[in-house]
Amino acid sequence: MTDTTPWRRPAVAATEVAATAGRPPHPPVPAPAQPPAGPADADSGAAPTRSALAGAGSGLAKAAAVTAGLTAAGAVFGLVRDQTIAHLFGAGHDSDAFLISWTVPEMASTLLIEDAMALLMVPAFSHALARRAASRAGLTRREARAQDPVRLLVGATLPRLAVLLAAVASVLVVAAPLVVGILAPGLPDPGLAVECTRMTALTVLSFGVAGYFSAALRAHRSFVPPAAIYVSYNVGIIGTMVALHALWGVRAAAAGVAVGGVLMALVQLPAFIRNVGFGPPRAKGAPRSQRDRDRPTLIAFGVIAPVIFFAVFRQSQVLVERFLAASLPPGAISHLNYAQKVAQMPMVLSLMICTVTFPVVAQAMAGGEREKARRRVERDLALASLAVLMGTALVIGYAPQIIQVLFERGAFTHQDTLATASVMRVYGLGLLGHCLVGALSRPFFSTARPTWFPALAMGAGLLVNIVAGAFAVGWWGTYGIAAANAAGISTTAVLLLTGLGTRIIAIQVRRVAVSIGRLSVAAFAACVTGWIAGPMIPDPLVSAALGCLLVPAMFGATGMAIRALEVTALPGQIAQLTAQLTSQLTQRFRNVR
Repeated sequence: MTDTTPWRRPAVAATEVAATAGRPPHPPVPAPAQPPAGPADADSGAAPTRSALAGAGSGLAKAAAVTAGLTAAGAVFGLVRDQTIAHLFGAGHDSDAFLISWTVPEMASTLLIEDAMALLMVPAFSHALARRAASRAGLTRREARAQDPVRLLVGATLPRLAVLLAAVASVLVVAAPLVVGILAPGLPDPGLAVECTRMTALTVLSFGVAGYFSAALRAHRSFVPPAAIYVSYNVGIIGTMVALHALWGVRAAAAGVAVGGVLMALVQLPAFIRNVGFGPPRAKGAPRSQRDRDRPTLIAFGVIAPVIFFAVFRQSQVLVERFLAASLPPGAISHLNYAQKVAQMPMVLSLMICTVTFPVVAQAMAGGEREKARRRVERDLALASLAVLMGTALVIGYAPQIIQVLFERGAFTHQDTLATASVMRVYGLGLLGHCLVGALSRPFFSTARPTWFPALAMGAGLLVNIVAGAFAVGWWGTYGIAAANAAGISTTAVLLLTGLGTRIIAIQVRRVAVSIGRLSVAAFAACVTGWIAGPMIPDPLVSAALGCLLVPAMFGATGMAIRALEVTALPGQIAQLTAQLTSQLTQRFRNVR
């Protein structure tokens, strides 16, 4: 269930700064993992002061707040997008055809925005920034610009990437009938799906450019434009559907996906030019060893292969469920899709934490600060688990009410509501696994050279998904597909959690597991409470609104009772954050006066 073009984001991403790409093949430079500094700062050699460190923490908090706001906005527009699709096309043959074509941008989003591109390029830019800070001393401004590792990296990678992605998009347009035949061999009438696929295939190029821009900007600690990409993406889809649905039918949704992909790149272009810039294709006049060092690692198969396979295996869960559902009655693919989009919202929001802090982990690893990276990873796992489990309790406990409020209108019937809600409750069982996979994969790809372990763990989970799904679909239909997805991703999460401590960062696995176990108990109690209380109020909107209060209250009460550390510490953390914000506002007011 890793549809990565959801409401938010699809971010990461939130993400998510959820992704990172190709590390340089040479050992990382042991330079301080600081945000990009100006020329004077880079050459000063001064140690960071207490106020500078406090400013860095404040910057992360602000980045998290901005990312959260834009992620929430993207989620709202994504909700409107899916509501528009459900209202105009319901859950039948037309919507199934579009969703099959949407598999292409979903895969492209995982590879080119959220996982592979980010997991390769965020570390690559982080290492380039570290080399920039270490090599500027004694150089003039012109020399520093000509030998800037960041600009050299851009000049060596971006043009080649664009040409490669344009070629792949062209092949997909021509081979659309074959693609649909592979994705949904049981589809009775594939013609409409083929037409939609030819339009959505264009996102391979636009998503790739947008993902590259996002990775570069996040490494430079510029979070606002990358966080805004899914707002622009969803606005493009909604606007195109509203304008053209009467003329093109569901093809208007596919055209909207193509338009939204272009907007994702355009919304980041000004910030990319301002913060990163376009560099020369090679370091002219520089020694051959330096030119080789700054060449793109994207063409080194040994470097990118682990990331690519991990991302492909992860997104293949969507391919598996649509392959299995194609032979079920019309509407099955749509029910799975709507259930997945709603269920994954807690996961998307929880991963915002890891999205913002991922460059911190990457730069800490580049600078050899493994203890700092360990503390950051353990803290992220705790906070992300708390957020996703509380959301899971709400999603499972109030599934019928949520789906009814969101979708039951127009062509989306009450029977569609019941079917979607039932599937969503099963999907909810795997939300913690999806969250942990997203959080745990990042440290693995923050090292100087990617490891194969995440790809192997993801492959094992995919195998569980395939075998369990093939067995269960004949017995339980869509419920069996959703259950197999939850089993597969949970398998991967367990493997990554146990493998991280022995391979990359020495996190205390047992303590993390106990912490997650206590939070799971609190989530179970809150979920049961919501399941029982939800039907007691006939109006679904009122019931769901009260559930947003009841479920967190029960989650918090249970967590306090069983002494879940993350829950007991939460009031203090909120008070501390409030005090910091109040102090900042007071200082600004004094400055204004």
